[in-house]
Amino acid sequence: QVQLRESGGGSVQAGGSLRLSCAASGRSFSDYPMGWFRRAPGKEREFVAAISGNGGSTYVRDSVKGRFTISRDNAGNTVYLQMNSLKPEDTAVYYCAAGPKLTGWSPVIDYWGQGTQVTVSS
Repeated sequence: QVQLRESGGGSVQAGGSLRLSCAASGRSFSDYPMGWFRRAPGKEREFVAAISGNGGSTYVRDSVKGRFTISRDNAGNTVYLQMNSLKPEDTAVYYCAAGPKLTGWSPVIDYWGQGTQVTVSS
C-alpha cells in the first residue's frame, strides 16, 4: 500500500531546531510534488512548504520564510523539513502530503501521512 510516514517531531524551546522526515513507500514519488501542512490547536490546516518532483522548485509560506527549508532525496521518495528558529506559533501537528497541487486555495492531495507533533515552548 502507498504510505507516507513522518518522523522527527518533538518538543523544543523557542529558537531551537527540528528536522522532519517523510518516507514514502508503495510507489515512486519522483514525479510528484510533495510537501508539508500543519494544523495548530483551534486552527484550520494550513500549507507550510512544498517541493517539485525533481526538487528544483520550493515554496514556503510567508510566516516561515528564512526559517524553514524543504528538500528531498535523489530518489524523490523522502522529503525533509528543516525547521530553525522555531517559535511557539509553529506548534502544530505536521502532515506530509503528496499530490498535483499543494499550494493555493484549493489543494489537491492524493496521499497524507498520519502527522507528527511539533511543540515549541517559550
